[in-house]
Amino acid sequence: MLQVKEVTRNKKQYLELLLLADEQESMVDRYLERGDMFALYDGDLKSICVVTNEGNGIYEIKSIATYPQYQKQGYGKALIEYLFEHYREQCHTMLVGTGESPLTLTFYGQCGFTYSHRIKNFFTDHYDHPMFEDGKQLVDMIYLKKQLP
Repeated sequence: MLQVKEVTRNKKQYLELLLLADEQESMVDRYLERGDMFALYDGDLKSICVVTNEGNGIYEIKSIATYPQYQKQGYGKALIEYLFEHYREQCHTMLVGTGESPLTLTFYGQCGFTYSHRIKNFFTDHYDHPMFEDGKQLVDMIYLKKQLP
């Protein structure tokens, strides 16, 4: 049975999983403590995410990761759907920033996100090493948005 728990202490214990989504620890440190963390369990831990309040009813999924052996089984989507319900009262727009990877963009599209804007050279300007996803170097950050009812 799926269960989502909010993590309020010792968030760094999930660093290994968080680094699957954001592979530079100094970048994770920028949002980890100010964000809300949620862990999705189905028996054992499957997925983790961090959401930040960006003000004025806008929240951002800063990181979401599922262990590789559990990917493509609906856990990430279930966690995002939980977030939509959890923040429904105080959030009108949920944002997520990601690299320009077809697999990732397709995943977020299936979760109801649409294109918002692009931050040029984000990955090359803010990371200390080249970032790759699906064999392609990430350069720009693509922001997607979902309006919550």
